[in-house]
Amino acid sequence: MAITKEKKKEIIAGLEKMLSKSKSIVFVNFHKLLVKEASLIRRSLKSENVGYVVAKKSLFKRVLNSAGIKGDAPTLNGELAVVFGEDVIAPARAIYDFQKKLLGKVSIMGGIFDGEYRSQEEMLGMASIPSLEVLRGMFVNVLNSPIQRFAMALGQIAEKK
Repeated sequence: MAITKEKKKEIIAGLEKMLSKSKSIVFVNFHKLLVKEASLIRRSLKSENVGYVVAKKSLFKRVLNSAGIKGDAPTLNGELAVVFGEDVIAPARAIYDFQKKLLGKVSIMGGIFDGEYRSQEEMLGMASIPSLEVLRGMFVNVLNSPIQRFAMALGQIAEKK
């Protein structure tokens, strides 16, 4: 069934709004994804304040061309879904988890980060950055390690005396 011009205008307006509000956008290819898997992805992403939109490539390319984003756009092969959010790393990290779980049904094709197009490799690199809570825990561990070793050394000295 063909989409009417009014519906296309609505879709383009929604995509433009999404593009303007998002700090990070990930282009995702979903191939042979079941409806229940797509629903699981949407629910999981929504809990992390990340959106997931399936769009026609022709309409989305129209929005991207008018947005004036720097760099070369990655090739968008296959079915296109757009994962976006106000957090800088959350969209890439969240969809990357599903890329590992669903083995080939979902894959990152590239994205937009800091107002520039990014390649697949760059977006995968961003996706592998741990969450802020994990980074804080790692930092505390780095700070705590020398203190803990010093306390163990003092304990050994106390046992000898």
